[in-house]
Amino acid sequence: MYKYDDYDQRIVDERVAQFKDQTDRYLAGELTEEQFLPLRLQNGLYVQRYAPMLRVAVPYGLMSSQQVRKLAHIARTYDKGYAHISTRTNVQFNWPELADVPAILAELASVQMHAIQTSGNCIRNTTTDQFAGVVPNELVDPRPYCEIIRQWSTFHPEFAFLPRKFKIAVNSHETDDRVATLLHDIGIKIVRNSADEIGFQVYVGGGLGRTPIVASLVKEFLAEKDLLTYLDAVLRVYNLNGRRDNKYKARIKILVKALGVEAFAKLVDEEWQHLKDGPGTLTDQELERIKGHFTAPDYKVLSASSELKTQTQENKAFSNWYNRNVSEHKVAGYAIVTLTLKKLGTAPGDITDQQLDTVADLADKYSLGEVRGSHEQNLVLADVEESQLFALWQEAKAAGFATPNLGLLTDMICCPGGDFCALANAKSLPVAEALQEKFDNLDYLHDLGEIDLNISGCMNACGHHHIGHIGILGVDKKGAEFYQVSLGGKSGVGANVGKILGPSFARDQMPMIIEKILSIFVDLRIDGERFIDTYDRVGQAPFKERVYAKAN
Repeated sequence: MYKYDDYDQRIVDERVAQFKDQTDRYLAGELTEEQFLPLRLQNGLYVQRYAPMLRVAVPYGLMSSQQVRKLAHIARTYDKGYAHISTRTNVQFNWPELADVPAILAELASVQMHAIQTSGNCIRNTTTDQFAGVVPNELVDPRPYCEIIRQWSTFHPEFAFLPRKFKIAVNSHETDDRVATLLHDIGIKIVRNSADEIGFQVYVGGGLGRTPIVASLVKEFLAEKDLLTYLDAVLRVYNLNGRRDNKYKARIKILVKALGVEAFAKLVDEEWQHLKDGPGTLTDQELERIKGHFTAPDYKVLSASSELKTQTQENKAFSNWYNRNVSEHKVAGYAIVTLTLKKLGTAPGDITDQQLDTVADLADKYSLGEVRGSHEQNLVLADVEESQLFALWQEAKAAGFATPNLGLLTDMICCPGGDFCALANAKSLPVAEALQEKFDNLDYLHDLGEIDLNISGCMNACGHHHIGHIGILGVDKKGAEFYQVSLGGKSGVGANVGKILGPSFARDQMPMIIEKILSIFVDLRIDGERFIDTYDRVGQAPFKERVYAKAN
């Protein structure tokens, strides 16, 4: 993983000192709320419903065990003993005291972490596949390009006050998309052209929120060296032409839609002519410098574990976990393990300080001291020897990380909702908990197969409800909390925005409504079909008809 040099560390340390002075002045009454607002947002600090929320940057989801232990210490010392993994793979603390935030930032800086540009109208954390660098059928490791984008975008003077927040994702897998590439302001797919050169397909104008849109292709092939100059051109066009009079129409997706893809791409190409082959062009030397931080570890030469076969045959619980939470590694004898944060009774993505310490221990013991966050609010150990899987499973199970529901109904994405967020129309977490309780039957979940269920407390869509196979959105009806259901969303290959099923439902109806939707699916599916396959085949009509049918 990338390690700070002296220059990097000095920048972060200086920002910590700067924000401490700003916070002290605000608390002393020398800065108004209006003056302090942009300063705190630039340092990842929100004011939520009940307390400040601090969002810590985790570039492309990658952390060392040392960093994870520091997060555990912060949760214990400055918060209420837990943290939250976000869908952008960042880490959030929901209960810090404002006066303690400068000290928290200083603690983070001591392990090469920060909260810079995790909020505000700027370029946010760049994300990628949580299996990057270790998964088979990957074209190249995308993480060096994420790091290049991170270094380019952090403190970029032109893009500190964009019309709205801006998100970038990079994917390098030929057939899978675990990062929702096409639902980003810029989605970058690494490709190889007919001359066998590495480059990028560039998609622009995706996003969720009030106007969910799938991104459009604006550049069929961009040479590797031109990555930053072209991104500069895209951001300049947006910065110049994006709306600032209405925050609901300020995202780049609205600009692309208003201009049309061809006209937008033309503007970008015209701007690019001023930047192409200029100082922002990536040199071979710089590319190799960054790629040098992501070289493969010294993997052992391992043969297939005969003991593993016996363990899966003789222990059903381990077999379920192995089949659901363990993924193929590109190196023989190794495996990728996902530690699920979706145990019954736990808010999706939440993790305690003790669990964070345990994750760090597991990473050191089993996975070369590294941990990754995922878009689905889980954690990943990417380099586990197959012969150690059973021992890891036993320890993960004891710590609450081994629920074998990865990709199943209860592996849901859920925002904090009205329990924390001042923007929410309704609470999300009680709905998630009710669904966890209702469908707490692993045999039933495995029979249903892969289903993405996402829950958001408002139209900002932090829970990505638009792209769940089943999406739930909290809405306000004359002061009462109701929930709107959508079906047919997809976040990966063939990304699609779900379609609203019909009128909303009261909270206590939600488990019954989801059960009815699932029973319709079971009735209609053909052997081997996933929920989304059945929905795509039969359409929404049979679901809508039966969900809203009046009982005789």
